[in-house]
Amino acid sequence: METIKSLKIRLFGDPVLRKKAVSVRKITDYHRSLLDEMLKLMRSGSGIGLAVPQAGINLAMIVVDIGSGLYKLINPKIIKRQGRQVFEEGCLSVPGICIKVKRAKKVSVKALNENAEPVIIEACDLLACVFQHEIDHLKGRLIVDYASFFDKLKIRKKLEELKKLSNKEPPPAVCKLNL
Repeated sequence: METIKSLKIRLFGDPVLRKKAVSVRKITDYHRSLLDEMLKLMRSGSGIGLAVPQAGINLAMIVVDIGSGLYKLINPKIIKRQGRQVFEEGCLSVPGICIKVKRAKKVSVKALNENAEPVIIEACDLLACVFQHEIDHLKGRLIVDYASFFDKLKIRKKLEELKKLSNKEPPPAVCKLNL
């Protein structure tokens, strides 16, 4: 069985954040342990969601907990979207930056749970936002990709600083929502 190395949040500029995550073919004890370690990492950063590429591992796995229940999902996909909402989002991999992002208000997410059982989750409002944010990570997409031209100009300097810090200890996030 593979062992899990010490996980840490990867920062903007780390190439793993831009890769498309690989689907998990067979769920093993390694994957279950990895989900547990992801949860610890997410909570240590006061986050409410984490995709494993943010920890440097290129697999399609996420953990989400907004306080109404914990989700550990493998190979999640959004199969239905409805409505529109805007949240100001933060990200553990892009600390200190918040971006207003338009997303679906309701989503249906199809995935496998840690026991390899298929699940479909109906989510709305904040939970829908978090699922979309984390599934974006599995596609190599970050909140900064949603920034307007003017917002990109405003955050350019901060992004350059984050690139320099990439793979070092991240500063604490300053946004209300850290996904």
